[in-house]
Amino acid sequence: MRTREKDTSPIERILIIMPTYNERDNIERIVPAVLAQDERINMLIIDDGSPDGTGEIADKIAADNNRVNVLHREGKLGLGTAYVMGFKYSLEHNYDLTFEMDADFSHDPSYLPVMIKTAEDGADMVVGSRWVKGGGIENWPKNRERLSRWASKYSQIITGLPVHDCTAGFQAFRRRVLQEIDLDRIHSDGYSFQIETKFKVWRKGFLIKEVPIIFRDRVHGESKINKKIVYEAFFMVWWLRLEALFGRI
Repeated sequence: MRTREKDTSPIERILIIMPTYNERDNIERIVPAVLAQDERINMLIIDDGSPDGTGEIADKIAADNNRVNVLHREGKLGLGTAYVMGFKYSLEHNYDLTFEMDADFSHDPSYLPVMIKTAEDGADMVVGSRWVKGGGIENWPKNRERLSRWASKYSQIITGLPVHDCTAGFQAFRRRVLQEIDLDRIHSDGYSFQIETKFKVWRKGFLIKEVPIIFRDRVHGESKINKKIVYEAFFMVWWLRLEALFGRI
């Protein structure tokens, strides 16, 4: 596995991909908070047919702000497919840096500048990490914290992935990363999607840097994590291990 040379080319265009499902209480506040962090930022909101009207609110925001675009999907199709759609959109529209970001303020927009700077300094992938020095969580029940820590450690052990927060969902990719990963071969969701993307970036020899963040549990809306997502992640890491052993990635 070869290590790539650092990419310190200028980052002129930045896309924040923000999947939504029933986020009407958050969407009007999160968009201006994100856009205020850097004038290079545009946003792509991907709404999965939210029955609470999130998609309609997003359309109104986009109508008043040319830095915001909205894609609508029929029904709840999953986080992983939403991000793959967003990655393809980013490539088609020539963005230099592409973020995954939640709409519920658990990913604090104030971390965006340091994550952008880390990419400008040569990181191919920047991970907002809860489990490195300076990172952490607030307002989570202990059982959920233990699950997240265990999932990351389990993923590290099985796959060899040198990332402390394997299930982190606040992360950024330079354009060359998205160009080289076969997006059509990513089929996982939730926790496992986050593990799979990091693993494939690492196996391609790209530089991954973790930036400490404080993850704050949502105030409005409901968590999308369920048992199916956890089980999928449990088995996904073994599939990744086998793929690596047989050299198919």
